[in-house]
Amino acid sequence: MTNMIGGFPLVLGLDTFGDLIHDADGRPLSHAATIRSVVEQGVLADEVGVDYFGIGEHHTNDFPMPAADVALGAIAARTSRIHLGSAVTVLSSDDPVRVFQRYSTLNAVSGGRAEVILGRGSSIESFPLFGYDLADYERLFEEKTTLFAELVKGGRVTWEGTTRSALHDEDVVPHLESPLPVWLGVGGTPASVVRAARHGFALMLAIIGGPPVRFAPFPQLFRRALEELGQPPLPVGVHAPGHVAETDEQAQDEFWPQWHATITRVAAERGFRPPTKESFAADVGPEGALYIGAPETVAQKIVANLRNLDASRFDLKFGMPGLTHDQVMKTIELYGRQVIPRVRALLG
Repeated sequence: MTNMIGGFPLVLGLDTFGDLIHDADGRPLSHAATIRSVVEQGVLADEVGVDYFGIGEHHTNDFPMPAADVALGAIAARTSRIHLGSAVTVLSSDDPVRVFQRYSTLNAVSGGRAEVILGRGSSIESFPLFGYDLADYERLFEEKTTLFAELVKGGRVTWEGTTRSALHDEDVVPHLESPLPVWLGVGGTPASVVRAARHGFALMLAIIGGPPVRFAPFPQLFRRALEELGQPPLPVGVHAPGHVAETDEQAQDEFWPQWHATITRVAAERGFRPPTKESFAADVGPEGALYIGAPETVAQKIVANLRNLDASRFDLKFGMPGLTHDQVMKTIELYGRQVIPRVRALLG
């Protein structure tokens, strides 16, 4: 029986950013080998009962995954059940028409299993890469989100804005054979929550640090905004990092060195404080944002925060640059075979 939360089915997924795989001696594999590993990860996720497999767009050596839809197409060809999509697509630095065409093609290839999660881009490397000015950050996302909302409605599209050429009664192909679920990734601003409601997109809360409970007002705001805007009810999801191993100690020992190295590099680029053993312990604890441990530990924390946030979906962002192929495959296996059944049992 499918668990229902707030009128929506419980969805338990996995997300990856195409984290650079290393060998057992700590040597990085090639970008090509990492991409092939991601395809195998998606196939295994289907086999072990995961509901959704998402690939997030990135353009760096640590995360060499600039064309998630291509990898998702390869996974779709080897699976039959699991839903597949982005986690996230940086719409601000892409063309909404091309994003729609790529994911409507994936929807066709997969037999209606595609979804898309749109985001502004907390990682901004795509802006200079594709010739966009960060001064236009807000305008780019607002205009392109509005256009994407028109595209997924189906039918001919008319749209005008300042960030790309206008469309006049345009027939954008391929036509959707089945609906394409669209989520808006939100990192902490009420305006983004209201934007999701205005466009009729589901809400995905990206919680990568600090107490998840601080996001509790956002689902309430989202539902109020939907009602005030005359939109139908829509689900709320949570995306958060984690790692599953046989024991809590093993999971932390495997994850911490890679987390510390990667986030320290990001902190230097963005000007925030790098993680410490103390901050890591707090994030791994019951009130923190990291889901790291044995299957029972991770399952209990997922259940607690689904309840705290009144959400019906949880996507574990697994992997980290530096982990091995075997380590990430073990996380997928434990998540699918032990965490997911335990979460469903706990939620009744």
